[in-house]
Amino acid sequence: MTASIINQTATSVTIQVTIPLASTMLNSEDTIQSVLNEAGQLATAAALKSFDSDGRPMEHDGQRWTSKGQSPKQYQSPYGPIEVERHTYQPSQGGEIYCPLEVDGRIIGTATPRFAKQLSHKYAEMSSGRVVADLAENHGRLVARSFVQTVAETVGSIAQAKEEVWHYQTPKLSSPVATISIGLDGTSVVLSQQGNRQAMVGTISLHDQHGDRLHTTYIGAAPEYGRATFLARMEREIEHVMGLYPEAHRQGLADGAAENWTFLAPYTHTQVLDFYHATGYLKLMAKVLYPRSPKQREQWMDEQAHRLKHEAGTAPALLAEWQRIDPNQLSAAGQAALHTSISYFTHHHHHMNYAQTRQANRPIGSGVTESACKLMVKQRLCGAGMQWKDRGATMVLSLRTLSYTVGRWQQFWSKINRYGVPA
Repeated sequence: MTASIINQTATSVTIQVTIPLASTMLNSEDTIQSVLNEAGQLATAAALKSFDSDGRPMEHDGQRWTSKGQSPKQYQSPYGPIEVERHTYQPSQGGEIYCPLEVDGRIIGTATPRFAKQLSHKYAEMSSGRVVADLAENHGRLVARSFVQTVAETVGSIAQAKEEVWHYQTPKLSSPVATISIGLDGTSVVLSQQGNRQAMVGTISLHDQHGDRLHTTYIGAAPEYGRATFLARMEREIEHVMGLYPEAHRQGLADGAAENWTFLAPYTHTQVLDFYHATGYLKLMAKVLYPRSPKQREQWMDEQAHRLKHEAGTAPALLAEWQRIDPNQLSAAGQAALHTSISYFTHHHHHMNYAQTRQANRPIGSGVTESACKLMVKQRLCGAGMQWKDRGATMVLSLRTLSYTVGRWQQFWSKINRYGVPA
């Protein structure tokens, strides 16, 4: 071994390392990594032992527990596996086993907390196979895929179990919050033996008086949890943000699904239809009005989109113009397109106050939410050939929403460090 402990006290450990230098820098660096991993294993073993008890009887959960003696257990760290002798306890009547080292050392499964943090963060970004390859190539660390999945799912289940109890602070922002923009959307995920099912994604974005986005909180829910559970999570997050910024204008921003507006209305002062969805119906009407002239279609659509974005009252004006068109002068396809466009604008023209919204420096596009669908769900859960079980998809989404909401990943692990790992 090229690393060895030369001094150890109750509060520190001193390790001496010997690093053979190779003929190439790359080989030398590989050797350095290997030796540092050896040193890390020695230091981690000493750190773990510091959390063990001295074997005396103890009180736990209102009962007297006595040591069953020391027995060996292997734990997994970022540097390699470590086997240590540790005390395990049991009440006099038998039953549950209690290990002070694992509880006080915040062991997750058999992983040290830092290794669990690393594994779960990597698993949030890539498949277990890629995590295994990354650890081997970049950290000199060999682990099994099943171990990566087990640890990551355990961390995700902790996040799920504590989502109603552990509250997270919004990072310190560079400007006062003028607008809270709330959006929600769904996107499909392939579940094993169930086919395509809808996962839900929500965003709560904070904007300053100039319209610049300061922070976004991401909320995600896999299909098994259903819309009701997802909306309950959204409600908790919205109410928390409302309490932080009671003077901010609250805006709902979504596509045309009626259930979105039903949910958003009680929490928002104004509701805005995503501008891109509205322009889709302008494109449809351009074909109705100029079926044989692509150039005129494009010109008309550009003019109406500019008008819709910049001139107040454009949406009801367009609706009135379309209602005056004689459908008998149109083809069957034109009649269907006209009917669809009139119906859509009839239901949503009051959500198309884009000129006023822009003047107030508030967003008119749900790009943040749609991007969140791609970022949270599509990039990780919808790779070629991927099929998920409910639990796996749920845990990955829990990890990704924690990881991508600025500040939450660090706060989550700070809470584990402080409160421990729930049973």
